[in-house]
Amino acid sequence: MKYKCRVPKYALNKNNIFMKIKFMQTGKLIFAILFLLTANDYVNAQTIWPIKEWTVATPQSQLMNADSLRAFDNDIANGKYGNVDGMLVTRNGKLIYRKDYKHDYDKIFGDSVNKKSAINAYDAGGQYNYFNPWWHPFYRRDNLHSLQSVSKTVTSVLIGIAVSRNEFPDLSTPVLNFFDTSQVKNIDDRKRKMTIEHLLTMTSGIDWNEETDYNDPRNDCNIMEASFDWVQYVIDRPMAIDPGKTFNYNSGATELLSYIFRKATGKDMEEYAAANLFAPLGITNYFWKRIPMGLPDTEGGLYLNIADLAKISYLFLREGNWNGTQIVSKDWVKASVHPYVKVGGKTQYGYKWWLNYYSTDSTKYAWHGSGFGGQFPIIIPEYNIVAVFTGWNIIDGKPSLRPGEAIRRLVNAVEDKSK
Repeated sequence: MKYKCRVPKYALNKNNIFMKIKFMQTGKLIFAILFLLTANDYVNAQTIWPIKEWTVATPQSQLMNADSLRAFDNDIANGKYGNVDGMLVTRNGKLIYRKDYKHDYDKIFGDSVNKKSAINAYDAGGQYNYFNPWWHPFYRRDNLHSLQSVSKTVTSVLIGIAVSRNEFPDLSTPVLNFFDTSQVKNIDDRKRKMTIEHLLTMTSGIDWNEETDYNDPRNDCNIMEASFDWVQYVIDRPMAIDPGKTFNYNSGATELLSYIFRKATGKDMEEYAAANLFAPLGITNYFWKRIPMGLPDTEGGLYLNIADLAKISYLFLREGNWNGTQIVSKDWVKASVHPYVKVGGKTQYGYKWWLNYYSTDSTKYAWHGSGFGGQFPIIIPEYNIVAVFTGWNIIDGKPSLRPGEAIRRLVNAVEDKSK
Protein backbone atom coordinates (compact mmCIF):
# COMPACT_ATOMS: atom_id res chain seq x y z
CA MET A 1 0.00 0.00 0.00
CA LYS A 2 1.44 3.34 -1.05
CA TYR A 3 1.55 6.23 1.36
CA LYS A 4 -1.00 8.89 0.42
CA CYS A 5 -0.33 12.50 1.31
CA ARG A 6 -3.41 14.65 1.64
CA VAL A 7 -2.82 18.01 -0.06
CA PRO A 8 -5.02 21.06 0.61
CA LYS A 9 -7.20 22.11 -2.33
CA TYR A 10 -5.51 25.50 -2.58
CA ALA A 11 -2.24 23.75 -3.39
CA LEU A 12 -3.64 22.02 -6.45
CA ASN A 13 -3.77 25.02 -8.76
CA LYS A 14 -1.07 25.77 -11.30
CA ASN A 15 0.23 28.75 -9.36
CA ASN A 16 0.84 26.70 -6.25
CA ILE A 17 2.58 23.73 -7.89
CA PHE A 18 5.84 24.45 -6.03
CA MET A 19 3.98 24.46 -2.72
CA LYS A 20 2.40 21.12 -3.69
CA ILE A 21 5.74 19.50 -4.44
CA LYS A 22 7.32 20.92 -1.32
CA PHE A 23 4.42 19.70 0.84
CA MET A 24 4.54 16.19 -0.65
CA GLN A 25 8.29 15.99 -0.13
CA THR A 26 7.83 17.12 3.45
CA GLY A 27 5.14 14.50 3.93
CA LYS A 28 7.43 11.79 2.62
CA LEU A 29 10.20 13.01 4.90
CA ILE A 30 7.89 12.94 7.92
CA PHE A 31 6.77 9.44 6.96
CA ALA A 32 10.37 8.29 6.60
CA ILE A 33 11.27 9.69 10.01
CA LEU A 34 8.23 8.09 11.62
CA PHE A 35 9.08 4.80 9.93
CA LEU A 36 12.63 4.86 11.26
CA LEU A 37 11.45 5.78 14.74
CA THR A 38 8.95 2.95 14.85
CA ALA A 39 10.93 0.24 13.05
CA ASN A 40 12.81 -0.88 16.13
CA ASP A 41 9.62 -0.79 18.19
CA TYR A 42 7.93 -2.96 15.56
CA VAL A 43 10.76 -5.49 15.58
CA ASN A 44 10.73 -5.62 19.38
CA ALA A 45 6.95 -6.01 19.36
CA GLN A 46 7.28 -9.01 17.04
CA THR A 47 10.04 -10.59 19.14
CA ILE A 48 9.16 -12.66 22.16
CA TRP A 49 11.13 -11.56 25.22
CA PRO A 50 11.29 -13.78 28.33
CA ILE A 51 11.28 -10.81 30.68
CA LYS A 52 10.11 -12.79 33.71
CA GLU A 53 9.68 -16.27 32.32
CA TRP A 54 9.60 -18.07 28.99
CA THR A 55 6.38 -18.09 26.96
CA VAL A 56 5.35 -21.72 26.49
CA ALA A 57 4.33 -23.13 23.10
CA THR A 58 3.99 -26.56 21.54
CA PRO A 59 6.82 -27.86 19.36
CA GLN A 60 4.38 -28.18 16.44
CA SER A 61 3.43 -24.50 16.62
CA GLN A 62 7.10 -23.62 16.09
CA LEU A 63 7.58 -26.23 13.36
CA MET A 64 9.55 -28.66 15.50
CA ASN A 65 8.80 -32.38 15.46
CA ALA A 66 7.44 -33.29 18.89
CA ASP A 67 8.12 -37.01 18.37
CA SER A 68 11.80 -36.30 17.65
CA LEU A 69 12.13 -34.23 20.82
CA ARG A 70 10.32 -36.88 22.86
CA ALA A 71 12.64 -39.55 21.46
CA PHE A 72 15.63 -37.44 22.51
CA ASP A 73 14.05 -36.98 25.94
CA ASN A 74 13.46 -40.74 26.28
CA ASP A 75 17.07 -41.53 25.37
CA ILE A 76 18.24 -39.12 28.06
CA ALA A 77 15.82 -40.54 30.64
CA ASN A 78 16.94 -44.09 29.83
CA GLY A 79 20.59 -43.25 30.47
CA LYS A 80 21.94 -43.24 26.93
CA TYR A 81 23.77 -40.00 27.69
CA GLY A 82 24.66 -40.61 31.32
CA ASN A 83 23.71 -38.13 34.03
CA VAL A 84 21.85 -35.35 32.22
CA ASP A 85 20.10 -33.07 34.72
CA GLY A 86 18.07 -30.80 32.48
CA MET A 87 16.92 -30.19 28.90
CA LEU A 88 15.40 -26.91 27.70
CA VAL A 89 14.59 -26.08 24.08
CA THR A 90 13.25 -22.80 22.70
CA ARG A 91 12.44 -21.70 19.19
CA ASN A 92 11.44 -18.23 18.06
CA GLY A 93 11.70 -17.10 21.67
CA LYS A 94 9.17 -19.64 22.95
CA LEU A 95 9.78 -22.54 25.29
CA ILE A 96 8.79 -25.71 23.44
CA TYR A 97 10.39 -28.46 25.53
CA ARG A 98 11.53 -28.65 29.14
CA LYS A 99 12.51 -31.65 31.24
CA ASP A 100 14.36 -32.27 34.50
CA TYR A 101 16.00 -35.61 35.27
CA LYS A 102 16.51 -36.62 38.88
CA HIS A 103 19.67 -38.43 39.99
CA ASP A 104 20.67 -39.56 43.45
CA TYR A 105 24.23 -38.25 43.41
CA ASP A 106 24.81 -39.28 47.02
CA LYS A 107 24.23 -42.85 45.92
CA ILE A 108 25.97 -42.54 42.54
CA PHE A 109 29.25 -41.24 43.98
CA GLY A 110 29.01 -42.85 47.39
CA ASP A 111 32.21 -42.59 49.38
CA SER A 112 34.12 -40.92 46.52
CA VAL A 113 33.50 -37.62 48.29
CA ASN A 114 35.92 -38.70 51.04
CA LYS A 115 38.58 -40.43 48.94
CA LYS A 116 41.71 -38.45 48.22
CA SER A 117 41.91 -37.53 44.55
CA ALA A 118 42.47 -34.53 42.33
CA ILE A 119 38.83 -34.33 41.32
CA ASN A 120 37.73 -33.74 44.90
CA ALA A 121 40.54 -31.25 45.50
CA TYR A 122 41.67 -33.45 48.40
CA ASP A 123 38.94 -31.82 50.48
CA ALA A 124 35.75 -33.70 51.39
CA GLY A 125 33.79 -30.58 52.32
CA GLY A 126 35.28 -28.05 49.93
CA GLN A 127 33.62 -26.22 47.07
CA TYR A 128 36.02 -27.81 44.57
CA ASN A 129 35.12 -31.35 45.56
CA TYR A 130 33.13 -32.39 42.50
CA PHE A 131 31.67 -35.40 44.33
CA ASN A 132 30.23 -33.25 47.13
CA PRO A 133 26.43 -33.03 46.57
CA TRP A 134 26.26 -29.86 48.65
CA TRP A 135 28.28 -28.10 45.94
CA HIS A 136 27.77 -30.19 42.80
CA PRO A 137 26.06 -30.32 40.51
CA PHE A 138 23.52 -28.09 42.28
CA TYR A 139 24.34 -25.36 44.76
CA ARG A 140 23.08 -26.52 48.17
CA ARG A 141 20.80 -29.04 46.43
CA ASP A 142 18.66 -26.23 45.01
CA ASN A 143 17.94 -25.42 41.34
CA LEU A 144 21.13 -23.44 40.69
CA HIS A 145 23.34 -25.66 38.56
CA SER A 146 27.11 -25.49 38.29
CA LEU A 147 28.00 -24.08 34.88
CA GLN A 148 31.66 -25.07 35.12
CA SER A 149 33.44 -23.70 32.02
CA VAL A 150 30.31 -22.01 30.70
CA SER A 151 31.39 -19.47 33.32
CA LYS A 152 34.11 -18.61 30.80
CA THR A 153 31.48 -17.83 28.17
CA VAL A 154 29.58 -15.56 30.56
CA THR A 155 32.88 -13.86 31.42
CA SER A 156 33.39 -13.10 27.74
CA VAL A 157 29.89 -11.59 27.58
CA LEU A 158 30.73 -9.33 30.53
CA ILE A 159 33.96 -8.19 28.92
CA GLY A 160 31.93 -7.46 25.79
CA ILE A 161 29.53 -5.28 27.75
CA ALA A 162 32.46 -3.34 29.23
CA VAL A 163 34.09 -2.99 25.80
CA SER A 164 30.78 -1.76 24.35
CA ARG A 165 30.75 0.96 27.01
CA ASN A 166 34.41 1.89 26.54
CA GLU A 167 35.12 0.71 30.08
CA PHE A 168 37.67 -1.95 29.15
CA PRO A 169 41.06 -1.74 27.41
CA ASP A 170 41.66 -2.60 23.78
CA LEU A 171 42.00 -6.34 23.28
CA SER A 172 45.47 -5.86 21.81
CA THR A 173 46.76 -4.64 25.19
CA PRO A 174 49.60 -6.84 26.51
CA VAL A 175 48.66 -8.92 29.55
CA LEU A 176 51.84 -7.94 31.39
CA ASN A 177 50.67 -4.31 31.42
CA PHE A 178 48.47 -5.28 34.37
CA PHE A 179 51.23 -6.87 36.44
CA ASP A 180 54.31 -5.80 38.36
CA THR A 181 56.75 -7.59 36.09
CA SER A 182 59.36 -7.74 38.86
CA GLN A 183 57.00 -10.23 40.54
CA VAL A 184 56.36 -12.41 37.47
CA LYS A 185 58.48 -15.45 36.62
CA ASN A 186 59.56 -16.78 33.23
CA ILE A 187 59.18 -13.52 31.31
CA ASP A 188 60.42 -13.66 27.73
CA ASP A 189 59.52 -12.02 24.41
CA ARG A 190 56.65 -14.45 23.92
CA LYS A 191 55.06 -13.60 27.25
CA ARG A 192 55.52 -9.89 26.51
CA LYS A 193 53.51 -10.35 23.28
CA MET A 194 50.60 -12.12 24.98
CA THR A 195 47.45 -9.96 24.77
CA ILE A 196 43.94 -9.92 26.22
CA GLU A 197 42.61 -11.31 22.94
CA HIS A 198 44.95 -14.29 23.22
CA LEU A 199 43.38 -15.07 26.60
CA LEU A 200 39.90 -14.88 25.05
CA THR A 201 40.75 -17.25 22.20
CA MET A 202 42.75 -19.85 24.17
CA THR A 203 45.89 -19.01 22.19
CA SER A 204 47.97 -17.59 25.06
CA GLY A 205 50.99 -19.77 24.32
CA ILE A 206 51.39 -20.57 28.04
CA ASP A 207 52.80 -23.99 28.89
CA TRP A 208 49.63 -25.55 30.26
CA ASN A 209 48.42 -29.13 30.52
CA GLU A 210 44.65 -29.48 30.73
CA GLU A 211 44.41 -32.35 28.26
CA THR A 212 44.71 -35.04 30.90
CA ASP A 213 41.79 -36.31 32.95
CA TYR A 214 40.65 -33.84 35.60
CA ASN A 215 41.29 -36.68 38.04
CA ASP A 216 44.99 -36.49 37.10
CA PRO A 217 47.13 -34.54 39.61
CA ARG A 218 49.34 -33.37 36.72
CA ASN A 219 46.44 -31.37 35.29
CA ASP A 220 47.37 -27.68 35.61
CA CYS A 221 43.78 -26.68 36.34
CA ASN A 222 43.76 -28.99 39.37
CA ILE A 223 47.11 -27.63 40.53
CA MET A 224 45.84 -24.07 40.16
CA GLU A 225 42.63 -24.81 42.08
CA ALA A 226 44.65 -26.33 44.92
CA SER A 227 46.85 -23.22 45.19
CA PHE A 228 46.19 -20.03 47.16
CA ASP A 229 47.04 -17.53 44.43
CA TRP A 230 45.53 -18.79 41.19
CA VAL A 231 46.47 -15.70 39.20
CA GLN A 232 50.12 -15.88 40.22
CA TYR A 233 50.26 -19.57 39.37
CA VAL A 234 49.03 -18.89 35.83
CA ILE A 235 51.09 -15.79 35.04
CA ASP A 236 54.25 -17.46 36.38
CA ARG A 237 53.95 -20.43 34.02
CA PRO A 238 56.60 -20.53 31.29
CA MET A 239 55.65 -20.01 27.68
CA ALA A 240 55.52 -23.00 25.35
CA ILE A 241 54.97 -21.26 22.00
CA ASP A 242 54.31 -17.82 20.54
CA PRO A 243 50.84 -16.52 21.46
CA GLY A 244 48.12 -16.36 18.83
CA LYS A 245 49.17 -19.44 16.90
CA THR A 246 47.69 -22.57 18.46
CA PHE A 247 44.61 -23.45 20.48
CA ASN A 248 45.48 -24.85 23.90
CA TYR A 249 42.67 -25.08 26.43
CA ASN A 250 43.67 -23.14 29.55
CA SER A 251 41.19 -22.47 32.35
CA GLY A 252 43.73 -20.27 34.08
CA ALA A 253 43.66 -17.79 31.20
CA THR A 254 40.09 -16.88 32.10
CA GLU A 255 41.08 -16.30 35.71
CA LEU A 256 43.66 -13.83 34.41
CA LEU A 257 40.75 -12.04 32.72
CA SER A 258 38.98 -11.76 36.08
CA TYR A 259 42.09 -10.15 37.54
CA ILE A 260 42.56 -7.84 34.54
CA PHE A 261 38.91 -6.79 34.68
CA ARG A 262 39.32 -5.70 38.29
CA LYS A 263 42.59 -3.88 37.56
CA ALA A 264 41.32 -2.15 34.42
CA THR A 265 37.83 -1.13 35.52
CA GLY A 266 38.18 -0.99 39.29
CA LYS A 267 35.05 -3.15 39.45
CA ASP A 268 34.38 -6.64 40.69
CA MET A 269 33.19 -8.84 37.82
CA GLU A 270 30.36 -10.44 39.80
CA GLU A 271 29.05 -7.05 40.90
CA TYR A 272 29.37 -5.83 37.31
CA ALA A 273 27.42 -8.86 36.11
CA ALA A 274 24.66 -8.28 38.65
CA ALA A 275 24.14 -4.68 37.50
CA ASN A 276 24.77 -4.90 33.77
CA LEU A 277 23.78 -8.40 32.68
CA PHE A 278 21.71 -10.21 35.28
CA ALA A 279 19.43 -7.33 36.30
CA PRO A 280 18.47 -6.29 32.73
CA LEU A 281 17.64 -9.93 31.91
CA GLY A 282 15.64 -10.45 35.09
CA ILE A 283 18.15 -12.87 36.60
CA THR A 284 17.91 -12.56 40.38
CA ASN A 285 19.04 -15.96 41.63
CA TYR A 286 22.66 -17.00 41.12
CA PHE A 287 25.81 -17.95 42.99
CA TRP A 288 29.42 -17.28 42.03
CA LYS A 289 32.33 -18.96 43.80
CA ARG A 290 35.29 -16.89 44.94
CA ILE A 291 38.90 -17.99 44.66
CA PRO A 292 41.13 -17.72 47.76
CA MET A 293 42.42 -14.25 46.84
CA GLY A 294 38.83 -12.95 46.58
CA LEU A 295 38.18 -12.72 42.84
CA PRO A 296 35.16 -14.39 41.22
CA ASP A 297 36.02 -17.82 39.84
CA THR A 298 35.49 -16.94 36.19
CA GLU A 299 36.92 -20.20 34.89
CA GLY A 300 34.20 -22.39 36.39
CA GLY A 301 32.48 -20.99 39.47
CA LEU A 302 29.13 -19.61 38.30
CA TYR A 303 25.78 -21.24 39.12
CA LEU A 304 22.52 -20.39 37.31
CA ASN A 305 19.24 -22.13 36.74
CA ILE A 306 18.70 -23.56 33.29
CA ALA A 307 16.07 -21.00 32.21
CA ASP A 308 18.32 -18.05 33.07
CA LEU A 309 21.27 -19.54 31.18
CA ALA A 310 18.91 -19.78 28.21
CA LYS A 311 18.21 -16.04 28.58
CA ILE A 312 21.90 -15.17 28.20
CA SER A 313 22.06 -17.40 25.11
CA TYR A 314 18.93 -15.73 23.72
CA LEU A 315 20.58 -12.34 24.22
CA PHE A 316 23.28 -13.47 21.79
CA LEU A 317 20.77 -14.89 19.34
CA ARG A 318 19.22 -11.39 19.32
CA GLU A 319 22.61 -9.79 18.59
CA GLY A 320 23.02 -8.38 22.08
CA ASN A 321 19.62 -6.69 22.21
CA TRP A 322 17.15 -7.26 25.03
CA ASN A 323 13.65 -5.86 24.66
CA GLY A 324 14.89 -2.78 22.83
CA THR A 325 18.02 -2.18 24.90
CA GLN A 326 21.44 -2.98 23.44
CA ILE A 327 23.10 -4.77 26.37
CA VAL A 328 26.22 -5.73 24.43
CA SER A 329 27.12 -4.39 21.00
CA LYS A 330 26.35 -6.25 17.78
CA ASP A 331 30.03 -5.94 16.91
CA TRP A 332 31.01 -7.83 20.05
CA VAL A 333 28.50 -10.60 19.37
CA LYS A 334 29.82 -10.92 15.83
CA ALA A 335 33.43 -10.95 17.03
CA SER A 336 32.66 -13.47 19.77
CA VAL A 337 31.40 -16.09 17.34
CA HIS A 338 34.04 -15.53 14.69
CA PRO A 339 36.13 -18.68 14.14
CA TYR A 340 39.55 -17.45 15.27
CA VAL A 341 41.28 -20.77 15.77
CA LYS A 342 40.66 -24.36 14.78
CA VAL A 343 40.25 -26.79 17.65
CA GLY A 344 39.88 -30.05 15.75
CA GLY A 345 37.53 -31.68 13.30
CA LYS A 346 34.65 -29.33 12.54
CA THR A 347 35.05 -27.33 15.74
CA GLN A 348 36.53 -23.83 16.00
CA TYR A 349 36.76 -21.29 18.80
CA GLY A 350 35.81 -17.64 19.24
CA TYR A 351 35.81 -15.48 22.36
CA LYS A 352 35.01 -18.31 24.82
CA TRP A 353 32.33 -19.62 22.43
CA TRP A 354 32.71 -22.95 20.63
CA LEU A 355 31.65 -23.05 16.97
CA ASN A 356 30.36 -26.43 15.86
CA TYR A 357 29.77 -26.96 12.14
CA TYR A 358 26.76 -29.17 11.49
CA SER A 359 26.22 -28.91 7.71
CA THR A 360 27.94 -31.37 5.39
CA ASP A 361 29.64 -28.53 3.52
CA SER A 362 30.88 -26.92 6.78
CA THR A 363 29.20 -23.61 6.08
CA LYS A 364 26.66 -23.54 8.92
CA TYR A 365 27.57 -23.73 12.55
CA ALA A 366 26.00 -23.53 15.96
CA TRP A 367 27.47 -21.52 18.84
CA HIS A 368 27.74 -23.12 22.23
CA GLY A 369 29.37 -23.01 25.61
CA SER A 370 30.87 -26.15 27.09
CA GLY A 371 31.28 -26.99 30.75
CA PHE A 372 32.76 -29.95 32.60
CA GLY A 373 30.09 -32.53 33.35
CA GLY A 374 27.83 -31.63 30.43
CA GLN A 375 26.82 -27.95 30.54
CA PHE A 376 25.86 -26.85 27.03
CA PRO A 377 24.02 -23.64 26.12
CA ILE A 378 23.46 -24.00 22.37
CA ILE A 379 22.45 -21.39 19.79
CA ILE A 380 21.50 -22.40 16.24
CA PRO A 381 20.95 -19.05 14.48
CA GLU A 382 19.75 -20.57 11.21
CA TYR A 383 16.71 -22.03 12.95
CA ASN A 384 16.23 -19.46 15.71
CA ILE A 385 16.87 -22.14 18.34
CA VAL A 386 18.29 -21.75 21.84
CA ALA A 387 18.70 -24.91 23.89
CA VAL A 388 20.40 -25.66 27.20
CA PHE A 389 21.52 -28.99 28.63
CA THR A 390 22.95 -29.49 32.10
CA GLY A 391 24.45 -32.64 33.57
CA TRP A 392 27.08 -34.19 35.78
CA ASN A 393 29.06 -36.72 33.75
CA ILE A 394 32.39 -36.23 35.48
CA ILE A 395 33.92 -39.70 35.19
CA ASP A 396 35.78 -40.42 31.95
CA GLY A 397 34.73 -43.52 30.06
CA LYS A 398 31.07 -43.24 31.06
CA PRO A 399 28.23 -42.38 28.62
CA SER A 400 27.74 -38.65 28.18
CA LEU A 401 25.98 -36.13 25.97
CA ARG A 402 28.25 -34.19 23.65
CA PRO A 403 27.28 -30.84 22.09
CA GLY A 404 27.64 -32.14 18.53
CA GLU A 405 25.12 -34.90 19.25
CA ALA A 406 22.69 -32.45 20.87
CA ILE A 407 22.98 -30.09 17.89
CA ARG A 408 22.41 -32.97 15.45
CA ARG A 409 19.24 -34.09 17.20
CA LEU A 410 17.89 -30.55 17.45
CA VAL A 411 18.51 -29.86 13.76
CA ASN A 412 16.90 -33.18 12.84
CA ALA A 413 13.78 -32.12 14.76
CA VAL A 414 13.33 -28.96 12.65
CA GLU A 415 10.46 -29.38 10.19
CA ASP A 416 11.02 -26.32 8.00
CA LYS A 417 14.65 -26.73 6.95
CA SER A 418 13.94 -25.48 3.45
CA LYS A 419 12.98 -22.02 4.71
